Amino acid sequence: MRKLVLLISILFLVIFTTITKNSTKKIEKEIYNSKENLRFLKDKYKMTLLDFNYLSSPQNLLEYESKYFEKEFNEIDITNLKKIIIIENNIKIEEFVKVKINE
Repeated sequence: MRKLVLLISILFLVIFTTITKNSTKKIEKEIYNSKENLRFLKDKYKMTLLDFNYLSSPQNLLEYESKYFEKEFNEIDITNLKKIIIIENNIKIEEFVKVKINE
């Protein structure tokens, strides 16, 4: 009888250990995937932040313009812009920006 109880307890411990090990393995895999996704998002965030803070700052854009484009850009008045709308082969030209003048 003692041998049977000992055998059953050992068998129970082996099964319990196997179940615990498998569930732990699944959890570790999920943790690894989450960390990898987080790492990717952090890298993407850093690149976006770099772009926002450095590359697109007005001072740097003006510097790049003078350095690389040498007066190829001209200033325009945004109120003079028009947009073309084509609906069923009809062309309609509208103001791009509607300006309200307060009088």
